Amino acid sequence: MLLMCSNSRATPQAIALLLMVALALMLAGMGGASATGSNPLSDKHMKPRKVLRRNVARVRPAPVSLRSGSALVIDAKTNRVLLAKNAREVRPIASLTKLMTAVVILDRHQPMQQMIKITRADIDTLKWSKSRLRPGMRLSRGKLLKLALMSSENRAAHALARHYPGGIRAFMRAMNHKARRLGMTHTRYIDPTGLSPKNESTAHDLALLMKAVSTYPLIRRYSTHETSTVDVGRRELQYRNTDHLLFNPGWDIRLSKTGYINEAGYCLALNAVMHGRKVIIVLLDAWGRYAHFVDAERIRTWMRRMTPRFDRDSGLTVVHE
Repeated sequence: MLLMCSNSRATPQAIALLLMVALALMLAGMGGASATGSNPLSDKHMKPRKVLRRNVARVRPAPVSLRSGSALVIDAKTNRVLLAKNAREVRPIASLTKLMTAVVILDRHQPMQQMIKITRADIDTLKWSKSRLRPGMRLSRGKLLKLALMSSENRAAHALARHYPGGIRAFMRAMNHKARRLGMTHTRYIDPTGLSPKNESTAHDLALLMKAVSTYPLIRRYSTHETSTVDVGRRELQYRNTDHLLFNPGWDIRLSKTGYINEAGYCLALNAVMHGRKVIIVLLDAWGRYAHFVDAERIRTWMRRMTPRFDRDSGLTVVHE
């Protein structure tokens, strides 16, 4: 530029010299920017493999897209949080309630072979949910517990609570007392079925419950039965587990419970083994009939991809928190 200002008629040699100087300065500037990482174009034009190697140490795990309002995934062995989304937000929990119902029943050590009669008191008058257990039918406590867990049978759960010493009110006190003992500080139970939207908890609290429930072999076994036949006198009733993932051979599920009411959305809690790691998954308030199952599949795929990083890192992944 100085050369051109001092001579209004620049020679071709001078112009060529200026262009060479400008080009050299430009290349030097790009090289400096690339070295410091401040030039966004440098990453764009580098080979993808080199960019990945350079950035892998500082990039957080890619969030997994979930339709559930709350989600929590923890390592069942170490209690390490692997993924969290609104994990401490209080929400209705629908039939995930029945996990605590089963715990209270078993803690009382009532005989599983004792016959219990379904009555009109067990009919749902809040949601008017359907049931094939009609008043007058008699089933053992063990059968009712299995139906409550694997098929989310509301009349079965209510009948179990009704036959608890002291009746329904004593049963509800026992449920809430057990929740406090487990450290479920944001949980309350109003009814033993989960039909009431006032049955509330958080994904965090329910993970505590899932860890405790995993020590009950009967709950693990009943909750993962795929199908069951129940003799009710003149005929047999066929029941199927409400967790569709149990019918997928790609899953190794050790404990499971689903739930749904309109206020709670679709809910799912399970213990499973994924890629050699025992995990607890809690999903609440998923909208869409199969959205909670789709979210679980997405988490399983995400974990397969992220397992090497879990083995190295100690941080948690927060999704849309």
